[in-house]
Amino acid sequence: MFALTSAAAQSKTIILVRHAEKADQTSQDPELSAEGKQRSERLLKAIKKYKPGAVYSTNFKRTRDTGSPMAVRRHLQIKTYDARKPTDLIDEMMKSRTKRFLVVGHSNTIPGLVNLIGKKELFKNLDDAEYGTIWIMRLKDGQLRKIEIVPY
Repeated sequence: MFALTSAAAQSKTIILVRHAEKADQTSQDPELSAEGKQRSERLLKAIKKYKPGAVYSTNFKRTRDTGSPMAVRRHLQIKTYDARKPTDLIDEMMKSRTKRFLVVGHSNTIPGLVNLIGKKELFKNLDDAEYGTIWIMRLKDGQLRKIEIVPY
């Protein structure tokens, strides 16, 4: 599991989202479709009030491009993480002095991250056609206090 440090005693808000719609279903690393680009702008509008201090993405065009509008708005570099090592990402966020995060992943990784952070198996992988869900997790003293699920 992830380590609890003095930084973890801070309140944290972690916003998790699957990447927006991809342009090409056959490519290993497709860009966002026009609809996906519009969704990434809607994501920015939906979460801008949280003012993330860090944006994390897997190393794919579709995930980076989904988080890019927020990163640009907040003058941040997108940090890449390995979706196969979710506890490394959680450890990094918990140890960080940053209090608010945006994490962009995939249909088969974001629900699992939510479950790991919340320490409960609540969510299943998303359907391949499901793009419009944001999980907003609020932690205090390293413990989950609230999960909001917001459509966008």
